[in-house]
Parts: sequence; C-alpha cells; structure tokens
Amino acid sequence: MKKNDNTIQTHFVSKLPDLMGPEDYPESDRKKIKIQIRMTDSGIEILGDSMYPHLLEELLSGTGAKKIEGVLCG
Repeated sequence: MKKNDNTIQTHFVSKLPDLMGPEDYPESDRKKIKIQIRMTDSGIEILGDSMYPHLLEELLSGTGAKKIEGVLCG
C-alpha cells in the first residue's frame, strides 16, 4: 500500500478488540465496516473491523496512517 509515496507498514498481531458481533454478520450484500476513533497520548488511534479486510485497509490507508496492524482470523 502506498499513500503519497510513503510506504505504510502493515504487520500482524495476535489480538485486537472485536468491534463486530454476531448481529453484524447477517447474510446480505452489504459490506459493513465498523470504526472506533480515539485520542491517546501518542496521537489518534483508529480501530476498524470488517469481514472485508481489503476495504478496511483501503479506508485506513486514506487516513495517512503510517502503520496498520491486523489480525489473521478465519
């Protein structure tokens, strides 16, 4: 992923909080993404959750993020 010629570092971690619950997974054609934004001592933290990780990564890369952490699940 690239944004303004700055490489975004993407790496996987063992755990991130879940934002989506069973009610968010009905069978439909909707592509839902949930976002939580909060201010921390080190800056702004954006947490996202989706069944469509490529869409979430695209959204997060548009924020100017320098680092994206993800969880492998299945």
